[in-house]
Amino acid sequence: MRFKKHSDLEGKHAILSPSRYHWINYDSDKMARIFVAQLAAARGTRLHDIAAKLIRDGIKLPDSSQTLNRYVNDCIGFRMTPEVILVYSDNAFGTADAVRYDDEEKLLRIFDLKNGMIDGSFHQLEVYAALYCLEYRMRPFNMDIELRIYQHDDVSIFMADPDVIFHHMDKLITFNKLYESLKEELRP
Repeated sequence: MRFKKHSDLEGKHAILSPSRYHWINYDSDKMARIFVAQLAAARGTRLHDIAAKLIRDGIKLPDSSQTLNRYVNDCIGFRMTPEVILVYSDNAFGTADAVRYDDEEKLLRIFDLKNGMIDGSFHQLEVYAALYCLEYRMRPFNMDIELRIYQHDDVSIFMADPDVIFHHMDKLITFNKLYESLKEELRP
């Protein structure tokens, strides 16, 4: 038998995939919630892309309390860099929505744009700060770290505790070593 080619679908997973078969036990209401969550995630990805382009090009949006407008305008005002990949190792990295380190002020800013219904957590931004410190070999005790979450037409601002960031750095180092040693042990 000759199987049909579906090269446009290679590497992708369907929402009603056999490998994610749990949906066979769901009712229509639960599936609708899952579909809505996926569509919202896709919308969030598109909004992040738009925001990054606006920030890179320095195009401000009309002043408003809307989440996207405030985020874009603040990022431009603070001269943030959007979509920054922060890397400690192949096992520990992530893309922060916007980052800037001001050497004169000794101030690291990390901003996060949230479009979904689930509230953002400063823990995520603390880990980005830990990754930043590890990648750029900086000590969190030698700077101030301002974290912001833009969500629900509001901005939450948090000054990170350097001890917490240092603790996250230590965990990243420790767990990265553990993962590497386990990969070696379990290698065929």
